[in-house]
Amino acid sequence: MKRFGLALQILAGLVLGIAVGAVFYGNPNVTAYLQPIGDIFIRLIKMIVVPIVVSTLIVGVAGVGDMKQLGKIGGKTIIYFEIVTTVAIILGLLAANIFQPGAGVNMDQLQKTDINSYVETAEHSQHSGFAETFVNIVPKNIFEALMKGDMLAVIFFSVLFGLGVAAIGEKGKPVLAFFQGTADAMFYVTNQIMKFAPFGVFALIGVTVSKFGLASLIPLGKLVLLVYGAMIFFIVVVLGIIAKWAGTSIFSLIKILKDELLLAYTTSSSETVLPRVIEKMEKFGCPKVITSFVVPTGYSFNLDGSTLYQAIAAIFIAQMYGMQLSLTEQITLLLVLMVTSKGIAGVPGVSFVVLLATLGSVGIPVEGLAFIAGIDRILDMARTVVNVLGNSLAAVVISKSEKQYDSVKGKAYFSSI
Repeated sequence: MKRFGLALQILAGLVLGIAVGAVFYGNPNVTAYLQPIGDIFIRLIKMIVVPIVVSTLIVGVAGVGDMKQLGKIGGKTIIYFEIVTTVAIILGLLAANIFQPGAGVNMDQLQKTDINSYVETAEHSQHSGFAETFVNIVPKNIFEALMKGDMLAVIFFSVLFGLGVAAIGEKGKPVLAFFQGTADAMFYVTNQIMKFAPFGVFALIGVTVSKFGLASLIPLGKLVLLVYGAMIFFIVVVLGIIAKWAGTSIFSLIKILKDELLLAYTTSSSETVLPRVIEKMEKFGCPKVITSFVVPTGYSFNLDGSTLYQAIAAIFIAQMYGMQLSLTEQITLLLVLMVTSKGIAGVPGVSFVVLLATLGSVGIPVEGLAFIAGIDRILDMARTVVNVLGNSLAAVVISKSEKQYDSVKGKAYFSSI
């Protein structure tokens, strides 16, 4: 296996998983045997995410030790995230209006999927509101936040703790050494866990294909093609322009993160690659403090792929029901998506939950989501890749804007790949 890189191993797992799922389509034994393997892999990754974020962020913040500079980095990051996600929503609305993926779709040919669990989550999220989301960034109990994996609360505490370590000078050095050692050890553990990735991918894809089958894509083929086409356009054109402005290339970034992007695509989980993305972006020349802050924060505030998909899906459902949304209604949809996509980040099935919380604001029947829930996993795979790539690029952009990007280190690392 050593002759084959991780990307090839994951690809082999993907192909085998699709083959097994297609052969045993509708067989519940596939889920019984394969789901535990996929679950173990996801759990292994979740197990290491919080220790890596905490340790790298504390070490990075303590190295800076300047509240004013950290505030500046945080402000730039949030503004950048808001601009890029807004562009993604506008692109999604334009793509859906131009290509009309929902026009002429016969709803009688479509299978409905139960979305009650998403409805309950959406109702809970709507009650909590946008302001409460910001209140919850401050944890009542850091151990509870660590246990739940509440990333924004963990980041908030880690930044304050890092500043505290820097403020006490010599006394803080043993603490700093402990967290530096923790970070190094966790990156080693990450690399060991990644050896299990091809098996995790095989299991997760096998379960998905055996449940829904490839035939479920046919009636909604136009939607799938449009979502994938819009995602590719967003990566090449929008992220490509941003990367060029930042003095790098989006294709260079794709080459560096090829293993992580393939893993994110096959597992539909950006969390599975968070530790490796932080590690690689640091090797690519981004300072530790920026990488360990920007990338995890982006997982809540910079879901480019998710917002792009949500805009397309909303218009698709309206078109499926024969509704023509006015310009005012589409602007309303844009503004609501801008808020809801941030307000309930981090909950399971976030894109579906955001859509449920949004569609009613412009009178689109939320029942329409039941028709596309069956292929959501296929669409989720594409939007996860865009989310990961967008957050990785954000680390470079913020590093460049702060004049802290190490281009020599970045070129050396790129040449070594």
